Amino acid sequence: MNPDLARLQPYPFEKLASLKAGVRPPPGLSPIALSIGEPKHPTPEFITETLIAHLHLLASYPTTRGLPALRQAMADWLRRRYGLPDGGLDPERQILPLNGTREGLFALPQALVDRSRQPLVLMPNPFYQIYEGAALLAGAEPSYLPCRSEQGYIPDFAAVDADTWRRCQMLYLCSPGNPTGAVIPQPILQRLIELAREFDFVIAADECYAELYDEESRPPVGLLQAAAAMGHTDYRHCLVFHSLSKRSNVPGLRSGLVAGDAELIERFFHYRTYHGCAMPVQHQYASIAAWGDEAHVVANRALYRAKFDAVLAILAEVLKVERPEGGFYLWPRTPIPDPDFARDLFAAANVTVLPGSYLSREVAGFDPGAGRVRLALVAPLDECVEAAWRIRRYVETLAP
Repeated sequence: MNPDLARLQPYPFEKLASLKAGVRPPPGLSPIALSIGEPKHPTPEFITETLIAHLHLLASYPTTRGLPALRQAMADWLRRRYGLPDGGLDPERQILPLNGTREGLFALPQALVDRSRQPLVLMPNPFYQIYEGAALLAGAEPSYLPCRSEQGYIPDFAAVDADTWRRCQMLYLCSPGNPTGAVIPQPILQRLIELAREFDFVIAADECYAELYDEESRPPVGLLQAAAAMGHTDYRHCLVFHSLSKRSNVPGLRSGLVAGDAELIERFFHYRTYHGCAMPVQHQYASIAAWGDEAHVVANRALYRAKFDAVLAILAEVLKVERPEGGFYLWPRTPIPDPDFARDLFAAANVTVLPGSYLSREVAGFDPGAGRVRLALVAPLDECVEAAWRIRRYVETLAP
């Protein structure tokens, strides 16, 4: 058996299930789950119809590179969304389809990390646990960069010493962040690109929440956008990951992309020819339709804004909570330890939230997830409002 499997920690939802085991919430309250980031808004009909129209292609093996039309649709969307130069992103050499960002984010270090050189993989803390598991199974040591509130939940990259950068083979970014919603500004992204070129590491930017943001006039900046603004249109050392799951409410489609450095894409493609991860052809056609339409994405953002408005109006008086720059999570502080808060809230109100410490690691005596919970505002508006009132009533019972 692979000994690295023993290095994996239980997944957050495995811990949550253990925390809730044996707890019986009030039978008269319907369950409301704010724990998992699974979009619940309706899938746009045109995507479903396109998928159904191509089901006859179940008889065809898909290719690892995917349909040229799919890669072109992805390249066109990236250029529109991030203002990239015309012709500056080659769909033949700089893009690959993924079965969701999770699959690609996990597979990347398996292909690119050199385990013979005591590799480090740096990641934000708290984080999406796939980053940690991918690093461990690639034979690397995870290095956790705390996301503190006083720094806007963005790691203090300036505090990372040169020796760490020399050992670094991959840096995971998540912007907007999970669970904080923080957006990394362009100057910081550009400094990281300079460091990647100086110390020869790969930046893997998880931008799966990039289409969920508060102001239509201020979309989050992306890594390729930052590189292009520096004149680095070869996107060396840069890879970005995008998904239709959150953008288009199709988590079951398992459709995403990776784009950037052509040399890295080619090495990753070589790995993926063995990995057996080609996207089904009918999913590719549905994805082409989704990447080509923005109206449903604008409408999707409006639904999340309405939920943030309603929920924050209820919770802000009893919890320390801030409106995020992006994503669909709230990251409030808890008046008692976060696992106790999550368990007792479930027992009292039949609302499930995720303890923040299940998404983080304690380093040098500091755990940036402790004393917080993650609330995923993915349920319909009325359920989110009902959950907020139940949380408020529970918090009020804790007041001295």
